[in-house]
Amino acid sequence: MTPVTLLAASLAAEKKSAQVTDWAARVGWLVGLALFVALVYWLMREGWKWRGTLQGDIPDLPTAPEDPGEARLTMSGRYHGSTTAGQWLDRIVAHGLGTRSRVELTLTDAGLDVVRPGASDFFVPLAQLREARLDKGIAGKVLTEGGLLVVTWAHGERLIDSGFRSDHAAEHTEWVGTLNQMINKTEGAR
Repeated sequence: MTPVTLLAASLAAEKKSAQVTDWAARVGWLVGLALFVALVYWLMREGWKWRGTLQGDIPDLPTAPEDPGEARLTMSGRYHGSTTAGQWLDRIVAHGLGTRSRVELTLTDAGLDVVRPGASDFFVPLAQLREARLDKGIAGKVLTEGGLLVVTWAHGERLIDSGFRSDHAAEHTEWVGTLNQMINKTEGAR
């Protein structure tokens, strides 16, 4: 064989040979990525717990009275969380107020009953309600203008905004009108 033939045969053999996969490097990268994701998740969880510790001055949430009165309005939908009033990014996580969930809202003569399957229920007495409005966002959730019912209420020394979205967004306007009317009557009676 001539040197040219040997070179051609060698080049043909190299073209036929597949590149060998370095499995150890791939597994190392995957393990490193999994550890990084776990670290980020752990840091987020620790931040959530730390925020709850900082908000430890918030008193326990009130529960519904034995006889809350006749239901004026009811609504099924989603609870999107609570924030410090006027600061739509300052989420409150103490007592489960930061946990998103399904919600059944009932407005009675005694106040607002918030029933959340899988999360802590609470009740806002009528005297603690301050305002209801339509808004477009609350910590972690942004919707179209007027897509969120925001109820401002007093709890302890804080004013809290809680965001709700009905399964039927057309109900929001009626809720705002009725809540504000009840609040104004209560303030006039004080």
